[in-house]
Amino acid sequence: MASKVSLWSCVFVFSLAVAISTGEDGFKEYVLTLDHSNFTETVTQHDFIVVEFYAPWCGHCQNLAPEYEKAASILSSSDHQIVLAKVNADENVNQEISEKFEVQGFPTIKILRKGGASVSEYKGPHDADGIAEYLKKLTGPASAELKSADDATSFIGDSKVVIVGVFPKFSGEEFENFFAVADKLRSDYEFAHTLDTKHLPRGESSVSGPLVRLFKPFDELFVDSKDFDVDALEKFIEESGAPIVTVFDDEPSNHPYIVKYFGSPLDKDSLFRKSPSTQFLSPLLSGNLGREMDSSNHNAMLFLNFSGDSADSIKSNYQEVAEQHKGDGLIFLLGDLEASQRALQYYGLKEDQAPLLFIETTGGKKYLKSNLESDHIAHWVKEYKEGRVPPFIKSEPIPEANEEPVKVVVADSLDDLVTKSGKNVLLEFYAPWCGHCQKLAPILEEIAVSYQSDANVLIAKLDATANDVPSDTYDVEGFPTVYLRSASGKLVQYEGDRTKQDIIDFIEKNRDEVAQQEPAKDEL
Repeated sequence: MASKVSLWSCVFVFSLAVAISTGEDGFKEYVLTLDHSNFTETVTQHDFIVVEFYAPWCGHCQNLAPEYEKAASILSSSDHQIVLAKVNADENVNQEISEKFEVQGFPTIKILRKGGASVSEYKGPHDADGIAEYLKKLTGPASAELKSADDATSFIGDSKVVIVGVFPKFSGEEFENFFAVADKLRSDYEFAHTLDTKHLPRGESSVSGPLVRLFKPFDELFVDSKDFDVDALEKFIEESGAPIVTVFDDEPSNHPYIVKYFGSPLDKDSLFRKSPSTQFLSPLLSGNLGREMDSSNHNAMLFLNFSGDSADSIKSNYQEVAEQHKGDGLIFLLGDLEASQRALQYYGLKEDQAPLLFIETTGGKKYLKSNLESDHIAHWVKEYKEGRVPPFIKSEPIPEANEEPVKVVVADSLDDLVTKSGKNVLLEFYAPWCGHCQKLAPILEEIAVSYQSDANVLIAKLDATANDVPSDTYDVEGFPTVYLRSASGKLVQYEGDRTKQDIIDFIEKNRDEVAQQEPAKDEL
């Protein structure tokens, strides 16, 4: 089966010292190079190893490489026994490893513990210092003991989310459940435990445990829970640990909440760097939008000029609406136009539509209100909740000329050129930055030329990063994805090798013969 990318040493290693090799330039290489020949034995020798699956042509992988190497160097000189490794997932000999770890996009980073017995997704930043600090947090105890008020004040601070468990003794079901959740969520939050609420800087000090107190630098500043069911505790932390309204601007203290809102381990440089490229947003937003703890959440995003005349009024009303809808399936983000340019580009939105309110559901449907006025916010959200707002579909303009052998399809022309065309249409969903798509392009061109004399077959392509794809019809989880829609409407996905003859054989096997209409009498 051909490989697909998504919308993200020759010796065995027995110690970290042995693992460090020397590159062609004479400098030490701290990242292990693994492949099918040494992967299993290397992993089994380490209690904590991080593996990056990459493709040489992938731009994100190229950007990550020096940061990943630097992070490995930092970790090699620390007391933490953390090893970083990489696998070229684009090589056929490594395909079995890639499939085992469900690699669907590049780069994919996995954390393997206890010799590979435990596998988890890396959800941290992609800069060297961030990688190192993130991984250090994943070693050692999941929760720190607070023995005094000074300990608590220093640990909790006033600029981060911290979860503290208060217990009469450090044992029992509540304590064990707290630690289980702390271990699971330690990459996203900081946890601590204490025997006395009097040590804590905020909240009622006479309350006896067991209880969990979540401290945060926004909204009500702290909130308590006494429900120690593992699922309930995790949900409490995820819901209470995020702002009622996430602010998308250039303020660094807001960045962790923005990344969490979009539900992605994206590095901050990719998220906030101003660039015409929206490649970074494909894994971030496509199919992943929203906090992972509740798949029923829909995401409301209001974009406006924070320095505009009506900004304060709009912000205030939006906050009120968000508070009114807390817990009913909508989560809210407020974005500054200047800082959130790349989100606008990804969704196909324009600055002249601002202030604009945009909602995306977990099913991928989108709803838009352009040129929003402050007193319209509550009414429009109410109409949306009642199902009275029509969906918004992102589409490139329909080409004025479409004369090339491979026809260009956009969202607005999908029905006419594919669904209702009455032809057998081979349709490729691609991304402009995808290396596999670039390799396939000339092959599809040759196939299209070979079918130019056959009026019943059409070869077409759709840029799935610039146009919405109907997810209820086409399952596009990576690039390229190729379907044949027959003249009668039968839909078949192509899973074969990407050669001219194999694709032609697929078309011939699945196409329908189109009946020729008899000419009308007045044409005779």
